[in-house]
Amino acid sequence: MSVSAAQIDVESLRDRFRRAAEAAAAAGVDALLVSPGSDLRYLLGADGESHERLTCLVLPAAGSAAEPALVVPKLEYPGYAGVPTDDLGVHVATWVDGEDPHRLVADLLKAGAPKSVAVADLMPALHTLALRDALPDARQSLAGPVLRELRMRKDAGEIEALRKAGAAIDRVHARMGEWLRPGRTEAEVGADIAAAIVAEGHTVAEFVIVGSGPNGASPHHGVSDRVIEKGDVVVVDIGGPVPEGYNSDSTRTYAVGVPGFDDVVGTYAVLQAAQQAAVDAAGPGVTAEAVDAAARDVIADAGFGEYFVHRTGHGIGLDVHEDPYIVSGNDLVLEVGMAFSVEPGIYLPGRWGARIEDIVVVTEEGAVRLNTRPHELAVLPS
Repeated sequence: MSVSAAQIDVESLRDRFRRAAEAAAAAGVDALLVSPGSDLRYLLGADGESHERLTCLVLPAAGSAAEPALVVPKLEYPGYAGVPTDDLGVHVATWVDGEDPHRLVADLLKAGAPKSVAVADLMPALHTLALRDALPDARQSLAGPVLRELRMRKDAGEIEALRKAGAAIDRVHARMGEWLRPGRTEAEVGADIAAAIVAEGHTVAEFVIVGSGPNGASPHHGVSDRVIEKGDVVVVDIGGPVPEGYNSDSTRTYAVGVPGFDDVVGTYAVLQAAQQAAVDAAGPGVTAEAVDAAARDVIADAGFGEYFVHRTGHGIGLDVHEDPYIVSGNDLVLEVGMAFSVEPGIYLPGRWGARIEDIVVVTEEGAVRLNTRPHELAVLPS
């Protein structure tokens, strides 16, 4: 079992507890039941793991007669020793093998007579269904719609952690010339990048995409044994969490020497203009779908609309992908503190692909990039 203590002050956690309880009440939910994962880390400053043994934060809605509690297996409780449960007013209820932790949750909520509980979006079905049996009179829903209203509005500490993550991944992209060259496989380059991601300040390399040549036309390619060739266009999309738990995610496109296709320079210029248009469009009062349209319109007007096959961006924080999603049909109005990627791409099947991705944060003045590496096609020595 692994518990990661977040670097966050107790007052901020108290504020999150208060706002989460108020949001639950406003949503008509009597309690939030949060298992290990990013929601637990957001609320408690630590995550951990949840397998067959239940760990669950029980957070009653504002006004409930029930009290907050952390239900945790006794053998795993030492891992939570650094969590400020006393300061947060959280009762720790341990249990041992042979006892029913789901019934323990029900007993802790009994004073509030819950009619509705919201479970963490990624709580294992093993526990979700057992809690349903333990609380037969309480309707279950997802906690995500309640907590995302809090999580997608980042405070100053969260933005600083995202800025730190952005600078760390920029340092990795700045070193790409050390590894990306003809004769090496994508997997070899990817292994070097993964090591550098950790060396430059991340706790782990969460993902590494090295899409060379035709593999660059697959947005989520990963790595393969394909040998990189002179003239290849290579999409490199990399990221991971820093110790505070907040993630980086940045894509740049490289050419290994002079590109092997005549249309690369002109097509890439369209992509660069589209990414800039989306960043320029983002700001408070603008809808998420308007930012998506700003990038998509540039690409479509240039005749490449069918080759832009994904949304323009996703929110980022304790999860690499979270709200808000920058996609057609999302009429969410952007607010100060929201952070998300801006990453249009053009993918030409069987030939090559390209993507440019920055993380931006919404300020009163507009969107500010947290990644500062050049956006031009980076031509590396071959």
